[in-house]
Amino acid sequence: MARPVPQGLALDPPYDWPDYRSTELRHPQRPLLVLPEGPTELHGPLFGGSGAQPGDADLTTQHAGEPLGERIIVTGRLLDGSGRPIGGQLVEVWQANAAGRYAHRDDQHPAPLDPNFTGAGRALTDPDGTYRFVTIKPGAYPWRNHPNAWRPAHIHFSVFGRAFTERLVTQMYFPGDPLFAFDPIFSSVSERARGRLVSAFDLDTTVEEWALGYTFDVVVNGHLATPRTD
Repeated sequence: MARPVPQGLALDPPYDWPDYRSTELRHPQRPLLVLPEGPTELHGPLFGGSGAQPGDADLTTQHAGEPLGERIIVTGRLLDGSGRPIGGQLVEVWQANAAGRYAHRDDQHPAPLDPNFTGAGRALTDPDGTYRFVTIKPGAYPWRNHPNAWRPAHIHFSVFGRAFTERLVTQMYFPGDPLFAFDPIFSSVSERARGRLVSAFDLDTTVEEWALGYTFDVVVNGHLATPRTD
């Protein structure tokens, strides 16, 4: 039986955030209801890796030539709220190119497209929950949320856990970005949780004379869950 969400329940981030203008049209207009978790929500349907190929995880080798920009490696683990690894699950990423432009018809801002970079990849987690992508560090880009608005460099993540309750779409940022303080999407997340959206530079992941490495774990539920920022 559905029951109302308790008043004052903290949402991280909140569904309605005035500084993020599009939430005005996207947030629920009525009080939310908590639905009981049954077999469908807890055990299925399962999202597998149908169609995922090993080469899909390297976004720099999907075309005839090499893309422009700084090559990076992004790796981490997919975990549940108790810190247990979630293996064999699909992780998808999409991002702008090094100039801060998406390979999408709706992105028309005056930055160059890269014919050798589409900006989308997918991978399956190993039994210990590990994923790994090779890509290009994305650039910042303007958006029309407010005057002189720029998004910090980021990579979008979509993960499929073991059930609907572990479905998560989020964004990974890079450490020390000066645009954090001016970005309403990043700022909509509470200060205690923002660090879960920021990757960490990792020298062990870095490949000498080839690519810098970053680590980013994704936690699908629990009090330390990665915030949802679609």
